[in-house]
Amino acid sequence: MRLGKLTQVELREYWRHEARNFTTWLAEPENLAQLADEVGLDIRLVQTEAGVGRYAVDMLAEEETTGRKIVIENQLEATDHSHLGQILTYAAGIEAEFIIWVVREARDEHRQAIEWLNEHTDERINCFLVQIELWRIGESDPAPKFHVVSRPNDWTKSIRTSSTDRELSDTKTWQLDFWQGLREFAKTAATPVSLRAPRPQHWQDVALGRSDCHISLTVYRSDDQVGAELYIPNSKGLFRQFAAHKEEIERIVGLGSLSWEELPAKKASRIKVTHGVDLSQESQATAYSWLVQAIHKLRAAFSRDWPDNPTP
Repeated sequence: MRLGKLTQVELREYWRHEARNFTTWLAEPENLAQLADEVGLDIRLVQTEAGVGRYAVDMLAEEETTGRKIVIENQLEATDHSHLGQILTYAAGIEAEFIIWVVREARDEHRQAIEWLNEHTDERINCFLVQIELWRIGESDPAPKFHVVSRPNDWTKSIRTSSTDRELSDTKTWQLDFWQGLREFAKTAATPVSLRAPRPQHWQDVALGRSDCHISLTVYRSDDQVGAELYIPNSKGLFRQFAAHKEEIERIVGLGSLSWEELPAKKASRIKVTHGVDLSQESQATAYSWLVQAIHKLRAAFSRDWPDNPTP
């Protein structure tokens, strides 16, 4: 068997100008999705070269399911003090909760600075230091590779935020472990799913690909039950639009009858399905498999635009 030779390509051979070439490339949905998968966030671009006072951040984005702000700063060189200061200035100016610093090379002193920030802040501040590389096999086109050098310690931050001077309850600890297990399982599924960092709570939000609604997963240990729902925070009209296509949507989802809850007394509405499953440690893979399947099914049904009036 003949194998090709893997060769690293100098970044400046492909992206000559940081702002005009690299930032423009990274802003493309498929490239930003690759970075999002690597850091474990659902990233939606808001604006490139976004103004922050007298300055401009390379990319302003937001977490798709929560709207929390993300600052992305690009540097096709080794890290330096100037860019570290800029990033902190941008993050403070727009009250960002996520900082992503994409670089050619991460120097030890700047890696240590990012790790220090992650260790001494709560979960409202999350810093990622990411190296970007280009590789080719033989004469192939160069392929990008993101490598996270430093990221938040999800477990430590969740515990620190959820508990002041007391330990997490057994239930909260179990929930955190469950969602972390789902996150690892989803990465290796036949059709992988990228999930956000887990928290010690009974739900986990997942991006749908549209800004007016999202998927929410639930787990209830005492009832041996998991669930998946479309959560619509502010639009009764959108709920009714989906409800007009109830039969077709339930056919696409294919997980049994959905519970259609308009919740008249609230702004939000939901469309959900639940599944009974043994949640003992040795049987959690069954729950994980169902939840990953539910994510794909709900995305297939609700990511499209359904007409207001169904065809007779």
